[in-house]
Amino acid sequence: MCTARYTESDVRELAGPRSYERGLGYLDAVGRLRVDADRITATVQGTERYRVALEDGDSLRAACDCPYGEDGHFCKHCVAVALTVLREPGELPALRGEAAARETALDTWLDGLSRDELLALVRKRLAEDADFKDLLSVRAVMAGGDITAVRADITALLDPAEFSQYGYIAYEDAHGYAAQVTRAAEAIRDLATAGQGAAAIAAAREAIRRVTGVYESADDSDGCIADAAAELERAHLDACVAEPPDPDETARWLVDHCLGDGGEYLELEPADYRDVLGAQGLATLRALGEEALARNPSGWAEKYLMESLARAAGDLDELIAIHAADLDPDGYTHLVIAGELEAAERAGEALEWAEGGLRHAATEGEPVHRGLVDYVAERYACDDRTADALTVRRDHFQAERSLLAYRALRAAARADGRWDAERPPALELLRADAEEGRKSRWGGGAVLIDALTDDEDFDAAWIAAPVLATSDQWLRLADASAAARPADALAVYVRDVVARCQYTGDGNYTRIADLLTKARACQEALGTLDDFTAYLAGLRTEQKRKRNLMRILDQRGL
Repeated sequence: MCTARYTESDVRELAGPRSYERGLGYLDAVGRLRVDADRITATVQGTERYRVALEDGDSLRAACDCPYGEDGHFCKHCVAVALTVLREPGELPALRGEAAARETALDTWLDGLSRDELLALVRKRLAEDADFKDLLSVRAVMAGGDITAVRADITALLDPAEFSQYGYIAYEDAHGYAAQVTRAAEAIRDLATAGQGAAAIAAAREAIRRVTGVYESADDSDGCIADAAAELERAHLDACVAEPPDPDETARWLVDHCLGDGGEYLELEPADYRDVLGAQGLATLRALGEEALARNPSGWAEKYLMESLARAAGDLDELIAIHAADLDPDGYTHLVIAGELEAAERAGEALEWAEGGLRHAATEGEPVHRGLVDYVAERYACDDRTADALTVRRDHFQAERSLLAYRALRAAARADGRWDAERPPALELLRADAEEGRKSRWGGGAVLIDALTDDEDFDAAWIAAPVLATSDQWLRLADASAAARPADALAVYVRDVVARCQYTGDGNYTRIADLLTKARACQEALGTLDDFTAYLAGLRTEQKRKRNLMRILDQRGL
């Protein structure tokens, strides 16, 4: 059976707790789900109908055309689509089968077109799509056999001038530049396929050097330039496979890349080159790596190179020894080692290393890495050691006292049948933090409010909120308890509308419309819809000069 390549934990980590929880409320709003080999698309009906695309390849990536998603965030709509796919695994084979059928139908249709019909389609696309035209132009030059011209075209594709209005590539221009880097990688692959492996290798290395220089002055918050650069590196490897270069020279290039600026910005896995290098090249690579590590024993790039060599040799014990030579105080290195051992089906040793990481962090007086806590607790839970899992979660909560740690403590305590006993002292710790003014790690206010809201202990949350809650916490509490306390929630929504009316911008206007929609639902529940109608009329009169706000309110039927 075909399944998704990601997990619910991946979704939660990418989205963050707030978007994840909100996404749960949109599972019934997902429609037009379409699954291809590595891409999942759907629509989600929110305040408007939004389009979501998930890339389900080596790692999960997502895009949504809602305002929050357009800022590069893994929004609640992305969460809803990702979870819908996970929770309906039986549909994936059928959906991927439908995608394959569509591809077959398209191929059949194209096979039936005449040469003139195909040329008409291509020319129409060339007239509409400058990027497509650039790609075919490079291939046309390549067909003519002018390798110098091909390399010049590849260099031109890597020139950031068009995207550097102020001397750097701004966030909004990063995707455009990344698309050109990807086309350069495709051209390099075409060179290698055409029997020009040496030229392709030289072009790839020059391209990697150029992109490395650009990367220092680019806002690549979405990682699109890094992804495109990875395509360049894969094109280089493909070219090396097509026409293997000198193994010693290749080893020296790999070391220079990994230890220079290239390794800092564009990770490359030397182990992937073991077939290209052969025994001679691997020996040269190891000698150069050992010399570099001797010169700089604490260098992360030097360590990464030696780790890669250990992987290439399949020597897990050497790899563990390299990791163990420099242990992170929070236990993260222990987690990495545990992961390597787990993958090698040495689960007992993996757990021993992970448990050692907990002890190591305690000795160092450092907060334990959250991933290590999760690993140990989940292993204990799988082994029916629920009391031990609870102890790990309790210790972590007492040290971190975040909402995520509270949720994990609650789940572990429920699994062990002890939540009624664990909850009061946990809340007492959070209450003491609130009284001392301690806030969440991200400055989001007292964790006590979020914990009570998450527990659906709304009465206690409303009692504590006037003294402790931030504006975001007020809104989360109102959203969570609107059905039970519509009058209280209404007051929060109206207060936030008043505050937001002081500002402009379509994103702000959309949020005002969201709040008004919620306020209307509260007054419907209270049986006072006439009051809302009067309030809205007054608001529209007061804000009538804000034309975009009026347009958005009209679109929402407000």
